Amino acid sequence: MSYEAPFAGLKVVDLSQGIAGPYAAMLLAQHGAQVIKVESPGDGDWSRVLGVRYGDHSAFSIIGNLGKHSLALDIREPEGKEALWRLLEGADVFIEGFRPGVIQRLGFDYPTVSARHPGILYLSISGFGQSGPLSTRPAMDPVLQAFTGLTAENHGEDGIPHRVPVIPIDMVTSLYAYQALSSALYARRSEPRGRYLDASLMQGAAGLQAIRMMSAHLEGGSVRPGGVPQGIFKTADGWMSLGAVRDREWQGLCAALDQPGLAADPRYATPTLRFQHEAELMGLLRPMIAQRNSAELSKRLTEADVLHERVNRYADFLKEPQVLETGAVAWLAQPDVPQPVPVGNLPGIAPFSSGEALSTAPRLGQQSRAILAAHGYDEAQIDALVAKGVVQVGRQD
Repeated sequence: MSYEAPFAGLKVVDLSQGIAGPYAAMLLAQHGAQVIKVESPGDGDWSRVLGVRYGDHSAFSIIGNLGKHSLALDIREPEGKEALWRLLEGADVFIEGFRPGVIQRLGFDYPTVSARHPGILYLSISGFGQSGPLSTRPAMDPVLQAFTGLTAENHGEDGIPHRVPVIPIDMVTSLYAYQALSSALYARRSEPRGRYLDASLMQGAAGLQAIRMMSAHLEGGSVRPGGVPQGIFKTADGWMSLGAVRDREWQGLCAALDQPGLAADPRYATPTLRFQHEAELMGLLRPMIAQRNSAELSKRLTEADVLHERVNRYADFLKEPQVLETGAVAWLAQPDVPQPVPVGNLPGIAPFSSGEALSTAPRLGQQSRAILAAHGYDEAQIDALVAKGVVQVGRQD
């Protein structure tokens, strides 16, 4: 065990699909655990076919499976079940992401698994949770954004609710799940048995929106802005995010806009007054800001120490000097992907490095033979499983 690989020596069997479960397991791999990704022959984890597909990969499957080993195994078949039981020998963590009830029908629910492996940490990830009237409904990030209020809260001046496209519910649920597993692994050093952990996208969404949800409840459903003025403003050559909530920032904004009269106007002298006159004030500011070039306005706002930033596209962000200087993003080659792809480096782990095992996502079934061989299967047995369609062997480079 070390800071570089605190989970070295741990074995994880990952049956989850999509992003929330796979990303949590990916984080375990990045911290040193051996993670065996078990997915169905054919298309495998359905994240592999989301969006544009590159061989066995999509952007979703790459980010969720860096550093793992893939075994394509049909666990509906008796031979597949036997192979999964062999994999669970010596496993520390088991992760599943089926709809509630499916894992029980497959014969790998927590009571069954823990009876044979009492020390295992067992994580279930679902959309709405393991019980309740919606538990068996199909659920993905956009569904939970709509269900939990995030879509309704994310509206602009057009008044139309919008989905946030960066799958925040999946990502935050994976982080909560990883936190729960990490805490349980720490506690298990003194515990005689393992533990069942239940994580859902609904839980993740509620945790993500805790402040906004609380504010809406306390304020009668309509959340008061944190301060005025703030928001997204049109500039002469783009858009800018700007917030001048405190009096010092308000004075700085007025100075940057060459508006001493506005700074001295008693109608806007305090945060409360600016909030009371929000519509009027924003109506004055928007045309003033729209006349300014983004770079020049940013220079003035920086000098005035006012919170702001130009609204970048991803291509702009990746070229930013701050990103380049800090090494915030790594560029990784991946199997069958025509060019290196950007991946954010993560706190607490070594930067990703193209070509390294921890920085590469496996093809479907790429390590099927090696994994089965390590669990007692000889070549003839593996060939028989492949011939029957229980196992799929991925293409090797």
